[in-house]
Amino acid sequence: NPNHFPISAGEYASPMNKGAFVNKLDYVILASLEVDTHFNCNVVVGSDGIITGAQGGHPDTAQGAKCTIVIAPLLQGRIPAICTAVTTAGESVDIVVTDYGVAVNPRRPDLLEALKAADCVPLKTIEELRDIAYSIVGEPEKVQFGDRIVGIIEARDGTVMDVVREV
Repeated sequence: NPNHFPISAGEYASPMNKGAFVNKLDYVILASLEVDTHFNCNVVVGSDGIITGAQGGHPDTAQGAKCTIVIAPLLQGRIPAICTAVTTAGESVDIVVTDYGVAVNPRRPDLLEALKAADCVPLKTIEELRDIAYSIVGEPEKVQFGDRIVGIIEARDGTVMDVVREV
């Protein structure tokens, strides 16, 4: 397609490039396997502790956009979607949309007030969403991990955000 232009990874998302395309996003809507009560997202590890995929540009676009909206199921089958690994920092997530309500990160009172004024979505706190999940299926048992590290999750700047351990 003549309207498609190839760009490098550095042009796309390098944290050292202030002109990176991800830094020019107004909104980004991302999916997540799990979200915790600090708005941290997991897009790599299933609730069973097994690596299911790669994070791709999830943390890049979340950090670069002016407003990051994450869509996640409250439950995965009979398991509450609570984080087993952190792949996108909660400080980069503004809104979490679930099938049981919408939570706004306390770091964004402007968005909370706008959504309250619009009166168009069922607003909940992230803790209320967790409690709803637990009331439906109970609190999940913790996954038992071994000592061996099988994956390292890095932030945009290369710092280690989390590690994935052998189940």
